[in-house]
Amino acid sequence: MLVESVGTAVLERLSWDQDTLTHLPQSRGPAAHVWTRTGLTPADVDVALLYDGFTFNALSWMEGLGFCGPGEATDFIGDGKTIALDGRLPLNPHGYGFVREAMLQLCGDASGRQVEGARVAVVTAGGGVPSAAAPAQASSS
Repeated sequence: MLVESVGTAVLERLSWDQDTLTHLPQSRGPAAHVWTRTGLTPADVDVALLYDGFTFNALSWMEGLGFCGPGEATDFIGDGKTIALDGRLPLNPHGYGFVREAMLQLCGDASGRQVEGARVAVVTAGGGVPSAAAPAQASSS
């Protein structure tokens, strides 16, 4: 597994300042930064492992990473088919351990929850504190 890039940026006040209700502060900066460090794009991602301490965290990461536009996450996930194991963007097919799950998915070792043909994963950490995002690719060997 090759970690393609890591993005982190503090562009907003921290969440405990409670200055926004439209998105999770500290998700947009790292999400935007990570795509400037790689040739990968949101369209390349086969499986997303997004921090979900609260549902709102995962929705903000989806929007920030560009899987859907701002305010569109609820419609994007809709009835759950888009984020299902066989959906367009399988989301968090594991319980906990985002980096480990990315490794298992990209190595084809996520028995019972394997995303078919997963070659690129994105992992996020944090929700409302300085956070980070990282896409990774399966090794070509």
